[in-house]
Amino acid sequence: MGDKIAVIYKSKYGTTKRYAGWIALKLGADLYELSDIRTKDLDKYNTVIYGGPLYVGKIKGVDFIIKNYEKLLNKNLIVFTVGMESYSEECRNKIIKNNFEGERIDKIDLYHFKGAFSYKELGIIHKAMMKFMKKNLEAKGIRDLTEDDKNLLKGFESSVDLSDKKYINNLIDHVYSINK
Repeated sequence: MGDKIAVIYKSKYGTTKRYAGWIALKLGADLYELSDIRTKDLDKYNTVIYGGPLYVGKIKGVDFIIKNYEKLLNKNLIVFTVGMESYSEECRNKIIKNNFEGERIDKIDLYHFKGAFSYKELGIIHKAMMKFMKKNLEAKGIRDLTEDDKNLLKGFESSVDLSDKKYINNLIDHVYSINK
């Protein structure tokens, strides 16, 4: 592949970093943690892939994409998110609304991968947010819980890791298709 590719990620608990590593390895791309890349570094890439975890619908570190949006407009821009929610059209629309309103979303290819959750590993702010979410889930009643809800509740007792290398296949195929 003649295209120069950068995979940039922001990760709090490690799952996004794992996905970014798998993607970079598969594509022979340069891999950067968000704090290690500068705007001027973007010039040498034709394809930029950004990955971040979802927290309350917001992509961690997405400000980098927004801030550099004009510079990225003439590049292949792919964003992947990592979270516990299953990907659906509703999920996609929420991600776009919460993160890219006003931006030309037609220039951004968006992917979502299943993540991991362990309440015990969370920082104090995330623990507080998750306690609130747990309370809401428990109020639903067992019949109304989705598979995503059940996985989240499991994460309060023990680690739940739904990450899988197979989730990156569509993104990889897409990159190959745009770089033929």
